[in-house]
Amino acid sequence: MKDYVRQNKSAWEFNAYEFWVEHDGTPEERARKDLEDPVGMLKKYAAYFDTFEGIRVANICGSCGKKAIPLAVLGAEVTIFDISERNMRYALETAEAAGVSVDFVLGDVLEADMEKYGGFFDVVFMEGGILHYFHDIGKFMEVMHSFLRPGGRMIASDFHPFQKVMDIMDFEQPVTDYFSTEIIRGEMAHARFYPEEIRKQFPMCEYRKYTMSEIINAVIESGFLLKRFDEHPAWTDKRYPGEFTILAVRDSNVQNAAGERHG
Repeated sequence: MKDYVRQNKSAWEFNAYEFWVEHDGTPEERARKDLEDPVGMLKKYAAYFDTFEGIRVANICGSCGKKAIPLAVLGAEVTIFDISERNMRYALETAEAAGVSVDFVLGDVLEADMEKYGGFFDVVFMEGGILHYFHDIGKFMEVMHSFLRPGGRMIASDFHPFQKVMDIMDFEQPVTDYFSTEIIRGEMAHARFYPEEIRKQFPMCEYRKYTMSEIINAVIESGFLLKRFDEHPAWTDKRYPGEFTILAVRDSNVQNAAGERHG
């Protein structure tokens, strides 16, 4: 495991289970919400799925299962890839309370077992700001491509790169030159919700924030066919972009470098 991944892992295991209980409720309480309205819990991402029943979904950096559990309720077979044991605990307890099953692969998704997962999934799905945790977006997209069966789709939603120059979503992270390629250190996502005496105890994360062209070109160069690109307004100020979603498909006639490497 790379040093920056270990650093990010330590941040995402600090008080994470307790955070989810405080902000989303106990696993039992969260499960009731997921069962009552699973499509609603998926929010805008539901529209990017053709179907839910019986599909295999890789939920990348799926955290506490906030989207994986609703997908499972709707009939999908979901595998969460995440580095945090505390996230895993909350996700698995919530799944059990909801009466569904999800798999949870603990560790760096870039080191996933391609003998097992290569070409395995119908959908690769990610949301909520994860790309900046990976310092080689080309390698990341190659692995996403290799996860999918021919014709499988990637639904990749993330925070808009506009946030490199303006903290429009009030995440209280440093801003920089839009075209900067430097690794920056910043708080993990939840630290800002804690009192200062606890906040300063959180381990820092190491981020590589990308431009939009870096993200889109990595998708294309890894062998995906780009089908749709949507920008979404910031929830803090709808005049500015806050998020984006990419829909891309693995072409059955194209094999990327990761696929060739893993067989």
